[in-house]
Amino acid sequence: MSTRQLVLGSRSSKDGAPTAPTAPEQREPSGPAEQLPAAAVFPAVSPSALPFPVGPVAPVAPVVPVGAAGLVPVPAVPAKPTWAPTVPAAAAPAPSAPLSRQAPALNRVGPDDRWSRAWGVPAAVEPPPALEPAGAAGPVPEPPGAEDLVLVRAALAAVAADADRAMAHFHALVFLRHPELRAMFPAAMDEQRTRLFRALRLCASRAGDPVALREYLGPLARRHRKYGALPRYYASAADCLVAALARYGGSGWDGRTEAAWRRLLALVARLMAEGADEEARSAPPWWQAEVVEHRRATRDVAVLTLRPDQAYPFRAGQWAAVETPWWPRVWRPYSFGSAPRADGLLTLHVKAVQAGWVSNALVHRARPGDVLRLGAAEGAMTVDHAAGEDLLCLGGGTGIGPVAALVEEVAERGAAGRRVEVFYGARRAAELYRLEELRELAARHSWLTVRPVVSEPAGAPAGALVGDLPEVAARYAPWHGFAAYLSGPAAMVRAGAAVLRRCGVPEGSVRHDLAARAD
Repeated sequence: MSTRQLVLGSRSSKDGAPTAPTAPEQREPSGPAEQLPAAAVFPAVSPSALPFPVGPVAPVAPVVPVGAAGLVPVPAVPAKPTWAPTVPAAAAPAPSAPLSRQAPALNRVGPDDRWSRAWGVPAAVEPPPALEPAGAAGPVPEPPGAEDLVLVRAALAAVAADADRAMAHFHALVFLRHPELRAMFPAAMDEQRTRLFRALRLCASRAGDPVALREYLGPLARRHRKYGALPRYYASAADCLVAALARYGGSGWDGRTEAAWRRLLALVARLMAEGADEEARSAPPWWQAEVVEHRRATRDVAVLTLRPDQAYPFRAGQWAAVETPWWPRVWRPYSFGSAPRADGLLTLHVKAVQAGWVSNALVHRARPGDVLRLGAAEGAMTVDHAAGEDLLCLGGGTGIGPVAALVEEVAERGAAGRRVEVFYGARRAAELYRLEELRELAARHSWLTVRPVVSEPAGAPAGALVGDLPEVAARYAPWHGFAAYLSGPAAMVRAGAAVLRRCGVPEGSVRHDLAARAD
């Protein structure tokens, strides 16, 4: 049994394989920490380094044997704070107005920020530094040359075998030289190491194309804003990264390789700073959102209704990273379960997955009055209403959330002669918790067809189809002329994308967010 399972003790099971996303809650920590001792997974962190006060740590709940099935951990979610702030309701914006421009004030992350004040953290003695502009003096760094790219990629290949240790060494250098940055990161760093090395590989592969590199780094920089990253941090990080690569780069590392890496990292830092600065002109790094309703749809699924502290712009089909006060600096992506509403409220559908830190807290711990953080809306799984193409939607489990949101948006804007085919899948009939709602919507709109799908036939609802969701959709092929939208467990989304391409849906018309959420 893993350290995380002992600490978190979730009883729920993962449907499918991780926000991969599917519905975003499927992306939970996994990887090297499963073999590490607890001290390595959860290093000691001073309470003063956290963004809000931490009370006494509750003892880990005991593990209870349950016969031949093995050991089932008892849920152990941190105790709820004794007081939670209320957040004033945001005024409903005009539908045609750009929502991001109506933000009354941009949130600043750091000591004495709005989040810290909401949870009673004393103000810092020294005022935090102001956000630095990205447009520093000097020309934009030139992309590395062809010889530089060869050296950069060769160094990455040499480091790959020890990538986890190299990235751990990088973080150790950062925290040693800049201890004030430790509070920006979660306690367990295994996921951060994996993401960092993946980002380095992507930067190296796109370094010869500045446009492609900018397209990748812009959204990445915007995500870093919610951690409180400032442009000046990138130069310090570059020095530590070069030192870590030099240590694990083998005999091939030399002065030419170091110079090539410094040219690449200078360009990366500049593009990251520019992306963050552009986003800061119109949006805060994060929003506060009060839980105004918490409803259990099934044993492991909760529907949360949130009221953001200011207007929150998004489209149906998009998702947002969510942070809870119980797991500081641990963000997980969740898709919106409804289209934008006139009252400004947001809906999330969350399934508690095995060893899921954030998902278990949201399902089993969160209550009305609790306050969460939201990153900016992301994702391109949106409908082009001008195109008028027919829509084929596959939603598995809580993946029905963004699918239902897309249907709501089509109903609000008008179908304009298009057909919308929805296949709603789950393992058992009891897990089809939005079926009646969708059927009522289909009864009002002739352009909408809803087909429930279950993999276990026992107790199947009337009219339900039996089988795996992608294969059942394939029975109704061909799907020529349809744009396909898939959301659910990662394995289902990948299988569904492959099946639908065989059924006549062009690759460019199969839309999901697996790749985007992997960053």
